[in-house]
Parts: sequence; structure tokens; C-alpha cells
Amino acid sequence: MPSVTHEALVELFKNRPTLAAEMLQDALGQPIPAFTEARVESSDLAEIVPSDRRADVIVVLLVGEQQRPAMAIVVEVQLGVDPDKPYVWPVYVSQTRARHRCPTWLLAVTVDAEIARWCARPIEMGHPGLTLTPLVLGPAGVPVVTDVEQARAAPEVVVLSAMAHGQEEVGEAIGVAFLGAVPGLDEERRTLYWDLVLSSLNAAARRTLEAMMKSGYEFQSEFARSYVAKGVEKGRKEGREQGILEAKAQAVLAFLEARGLEVPAEVRERVLTSTDVAELDRWIRRAAAVGDAKELLATTGS
Repeated sequence: MPSVTHEALVELFKNRPTLAAEMLQDALGQPIPAFTEARVESSDLAEIVPSDRRADVIVVLLVGEQQRPAMAIVVEVQLGVDPDKPYVWPVYVSQTRARHRCPTWLLAVTVDAEIARWCARPIEMGHPGLTLTPLVLGPAGVPVVTDVEQARAAPEVVVLSAMAHGQEEVGEAIGVAFLGAVPGLDEERRTLYWDLVLSSLNAAARRTLEAMMKSGYEFQSEFARSYVAKGVEKGRKEGREQGILEAKAQAVLAFLEARGLEVPAEVRERVLTSTDVAELDRWIRRAAAVGDAKELLATTGS
């Protein structure tokens, strides 16, 4: 089952169809053809022999009045090592190329430097001279966005920046830049992006952003009240205590996943079924430091 972090990254590329091309050109230095529109296409890849083949995102760059495909980009979010991917990624590329009749590139996206190195390994096809080398957008390639105007122009990029660099010293500046983009977001993206940014930042940066919101920061009128109101409404429906437990449990999992850690089913179940607020608070703090999700339970004595 795809993780919260995986699905969130996929949404960034779907919500901003030009993002894949921007990252290839601006972050990875790859030449992108001039285009008039970037369109997210169906990611279902039917085969002669039916099977479950679905890429995360497929973006097609279109040119001219006839909207002719100039390039297709297969975006694959990768948060862990998967031995199947060297076999299915070439399939995604070849079938997308055949469907849209244009050059097709593979862009692997990850927030973990080690996984980025794994993704970048050439895939030998076995046929002489035929090798697929994925283009990889890892933490080192993601731009650091601290300018408010840049964040407003490309909110998905500043969210990606927070996910890649939020644990660094620059995390606070990225968070403040994101706040500048909040007023221009619709309610759905506003809530999702806030959760992603906040869960990706280091503890000091989170405290700064939360303090800014509580102190009547200029964006509070439009954003914070709606965010708080949503929490109140949820509390009315589910009960305040249960709502708090669920929110804290989700925070634990979000922190682990934002750091690129795989969360085993037993750990996920234990966190989601906890009824101890203090225990969940301890796990939230530990989630920012453990090297393996399994350590979360061991170090708390659970």
C-alpha cells in the first residue's frame, strides 16, 4: 500500500503538471523542448497480456495549435529499494513512448539520498547497446526555496523543498516562504501542503511557524482559522479525545515517512491503535531521531 509521503509527492506532480519539466530543466540541467502546455495523462499502461501496470504520474508536453506531443515524462516516486522497478520502469517508458509517439524520459523522485543513488543505477536491458539510466531528483537536486514570491509562483516547489531540506538549518526560512504562498491555495491543497510542510520541518522551525500562526501572523485570518475550524468540526464528529489521538498517531507516521523510513505493518498498527496521549507524544519526538521505524517501539519500552 502506498505511503502517505508517496501519495503526497504524487499529488504535487499532478497538481502542477509543469513541475516534472521544471525539475528536469532547473534542478537536473536537462534540455526540455519548448512547449505550450503540460498535461497529466492516464497512468494506466495496458499491455497485450493484461497486468497491473500503473506509473505514478505521466506528463506530456504539448506544442503548437495541434497540441502535438513533444515529450513525455514518466514520474516515479520511490521511497525504498524495490527489486521489481528495474524491470517495470523500462516497460513504463516504452509503452508511454508507443502511446504518445514522442521521446519519453523517466524521472525518479525521492527524498532520501541513499535511495536516490539506488534509483540512478543504469538498467541493463540485455540487448547490446540498450541501457536505461533513470534521471533522479533526490534531496541534493531539489532547490532551496526561501523567497516568498517564488513560493507564491510555485507552491508545489516550496513544499518539495520543505520535504527535501526541512530538517536542515534552512528549514525555518522555507517554512516562512511557504506561509507566503498559503493565501493563493484552494482549501484542499492548503490543508495537504500545510501538513506536509509542518511534518517535514525540524523541531525549531515547526515551533517558529506555529508561534507565528498563534500570534496573529498576517496569514492567520485566511488560513489558520480555517485550519482550526476544520479540527473543531472533526472533533465534534468524532469526539475530542479520539480526534486528538488520531491526529497524534497520524503525526507519528507522517514524521517517519517524511524522513523516508519504511513503516512496518506492526508498527503502523501499534501507533494507530494507541490510546495513550503521553505515549504518542513520546513517539512524535522519537520519530524525528530514530534510524529505523522499529526503534520507535523498542526505545519507548512498548
